[in-house]
Amino acid sequence: MGISAIILLFVTGVAFSLGGILISKLVAKSSKNDVKGEPYECGIPTEGTSWIQFNVGYYLFALIFLVFDVEMVFMYPWAVVVKKMGMPAFIEIVIFMFILFMGLVYAWRKGALKWM
Repeated sequence: MGISAIILLFVTGVAFSLGGILISKLVAKSSKNDVKGEPYECGIPTEGTSWIQFNVGYYLFALIFLVFDVEMVFMYPWAVVVKKMGMPAFIEIVIFMFILFMGLVYAWRKGALKWM
């Protein structure tokens, strides 16, 4: 296998990506107008500027959600092999869950879980 397989995989990925973009440019009809260039606002014309500040709490809430969502991705493979792995796998997941729980406690105390 080695480096040649990695290079082949990379070249194939780039070729598929560029090929898809090229085919869409050749096949799709293109029309340029002012309505296509506007940001989508549920059919309602925008009022004022689109550059407004959002509260950072929304981003923190989303990042905390992602952390615990990724936790579930790691929990499924662990649950599949826990019987075969035995007690070391159980101890590892307890440590993993403890670290995540401490992150949750930290976010809770900092007020990151309060919806604006």
